Parts: sequence; C-alpha cells; structure tokens
Amino acid sequence: MKTLQCSARAFTLVEIMIVAAIIGMLAALAIPAFTKARQASREKAITNNLRQFAAAAQQYILENGVTQAAYSDLVGVGTAYYIQSINTVANEDYTTITVLNATTQISVSSAVITVSYNL
Repeated sequence: MKTLQCSARAFTLVEIMIVAAIIGMLAALAIPAFTKARQASREKAITNNLRQFAAAAQQYILENGVTQAAYSDLVGVGTAYYIQSINTVANEDYTTITVLNATTQISVSSAVITVSYNL
C-alpha cells in the first residue's frame, strides 16, 4: 500500500487572509499619521520662511528708515537684497507680502495651506 505524505510547508488561505487583514489595519493607522506629520512639516517650513522674511523686513526698515518693506525690496540676487531666494513648499506666493512697520502678523496662503506668523 502506498501512503500519502502531506507537505506542511505551504500557507493556507485563512493564514494569508489574516496577514492581509493585519496589513490593511496597519495601513489604516499609518496613513492618517503620515498625512498629519506631512502637514505639520509643511506648516513649520512655511513658518520658517515667514520668520526669515519678517526678520529681513525689520532689518530693511531699520536700516533704510522706511515704514514698509515689500518682497521686491528684500528678495533677489546681489548684495542689495537681504534674502537670496525663498523656496516654496506648497506653491505659496510670497511676492504679495508687504511688511509694515506697525504690522504684528504676516500671512501667506496657497491652494493647499494658509500660514500666519506673529512678529
């Protein structure tokens, strides 16, 4: 008589489905956390850009004795400018920002995010 030998080396369908369900649950937990961390990172990068812009504007106002500083006064290539360039994170537009001497807050916005910085 011949005896049949079973190989116990393969995974069953139930085991594979359980692993797929566990991976799905981990992804469901990880994706919102990743999105939140990405948003926070964008906000911090934009806030840092605004902080640098505000510091340059205040220096420009003090050195030139004026009451406002526009983007075109601060950003450019050469020794007459205070910032060489501002790298965007979420396609925000810094060119419309003008810092007044009495301003206490500056903001920048894009289609994705709006960030304000208190001077």
